[in-house]
Amino acid sequence: MPPKTLSAEQHQKLLATLKARFEKNKGRHPGLDWSKVQARLEKNPNKLWSLSEMERTGGEPDVVGLDKKTGAYLFYDCSRETPAGRCNACYDEAALKARKKFPPKTSAQNLATAMGVDLLTEEQYRELQKLGEFDTKSSSWISTPDRIRQLGGALFCDRRFDTVFVYHNGADSYYAGRGFRSSLWV
Repeated sequence: MPPKTLSAEQHQKLLATLKARFEKNKGRHPGLDWSKVQARLEKNPNKLWSLSEMERTGGEPDVVGLDKKTGAYLFYDCSRETPAGRCNACYDEAALKARKKFPPKTSAQNLATAMGVDLLTEEQYRELQKLGEFDTKSSSWISTPDRIRQLGGALFCDRRFDTVFVYHNGADSYYAGRGFRSSLWV
């Protein structure tokens, strides 16, 4: 497993990337100040590492909210399509173990845990879609309620016909055009 720290060069490069994206997409975070976001990031190097993993796998993370009580900033994957570096994964470890023929290399939950992030919930996915049009050619696993998961299913979303759809599939299924979007509080 790679170290969960960034070199000074990686640190600066990631901050520059995040700042440029923040400034280019002001509509995602009206009224927020990059200098305050950066100060929060500088105090949380482990979260900066998780953001680098979101970036490395194609998520294009950006600030989408602020918790006024805690001062934490919320980041979502804001790539147009589901992050390419997270596709071909079934839903979770139980599904991975249950898949006897042609199992994928990993699961969405395993990868999210390794990255230190969470899968978007249905509510978060719908909030993301208010910020733009995402997953118009792909789909993304979302956090699935236990009662559905216990029956072998898992949920995923996409946007078609200018509408957000929530679907179900067997948790052991995986596709080249389905990955997952993540969230991270910093």
